[in-house]
Amino acid sequence: MGTEPDLKYAEQTLGRFLELVASRQPAPGGGAAAAVGVALAAALAAMVARFSADQSREALHVTQQADGLRMKAADLAQADGAAYEGVISARRNARAAADRRQQVRAAFSAAADVPCEIARVGAAAAELAAWLAEHGNPNLRGDAVTAALLAEAGVRAAAELVALNLSAATIVDGRAGESSEMVGLASAAARRALSALRHDQSSA
Repeated sequence: MGTEPDLKYAEQTLGRFLELVASRQPAPGGGAAAAVGVALAAALAAMVARFSADQSREALHVTQQADGLRMKAADLAQADGAAYEGVISARRNARAAADRRQQVRAAFSAAADVPCEIARVGAAAAELAAWLAEHGNPNLRGDAVTAALLAEAGVRAAAELVALNLSAATIVDGRAGESSEMVGLASAAARRALSALRHDQSSA
């Protein structure tokens, strides 16, 4: 069963979106879930930045960055579903065996682009969250840490999806390496955020 073509994930209630993920249809799936996790991370970062604006002029800039990442991640959730529909369509519509393989490989390669971008956005969100954990409003440090950890999880999931799609396409290119690099950046940011939280707890 395919997804409804005009269904916008970001316009659904949370309950409806969860129902869509849980339903017996291919999308929204793992990529969309990873993107939504990153969007939540960016939204939390934006909230912390807004509460930090009185303490840091840079927080205003961080707010704008986080809002941009949130919107981009939400768009990527939608794009991931469309990309996977392309894989399904290629499998369904290609006729000749050789042509089918070529079309399916191309569809899987295209499907790797979206989680690769999710990884980039997630790594950027994790960096913002780490900065906020270190320099933002200390009363919201837990929210900043949560944002960093959510972003890291989204990046890790996205990187695995990149590798999976490239493997299905039997392609070796720079996207797998770049996604792995994003995992490293997001993980380092999450450790920084946790370190700030631990320091805060030990000083209390």
